[in-house]
Amino acid sequence: MTSSVLTRARTRFPSAALVATGLAAGFGVAQGTGVRALGGAVFAAGGLAAGWLWVQRRGWAVALGLGGLYVGAFVLAHVLALGVGLPAWLAVGLVAVAAAAATYAVADRA
Repeated sequence: MTSSVLTRARTRFPSAALVATGLAAGFGVAQGTGVRALGGAVFAAGGLAAGWLWVQRRGWAVALGLGGLYVGAFVLAHVLALGVGLPAWLAVGLVAVAAAAATYAVADRA
């Protein structure tokens, strides 16, 4: 493979996967370990990794907007679970799918 093929393959990693993983794995780690800060660190790592890809692909304006969406999804999961009464994993799953779909539409689609 040439270096251009490797570069193209590297930049095609879907940031939507990082969004869904950051939300779900962050919750899972917090739930499984009982250490909310550890889950927050996983959530932040997923967001930072996705943010780096957004800046590279679409620029700062889109990256800030999608970052707001990512944090908003985190908040909405809490609202759905604590305020509405949905099971926690269902709330996290719903917001993870919605945020990943929006991220794919804005940042990952060719």
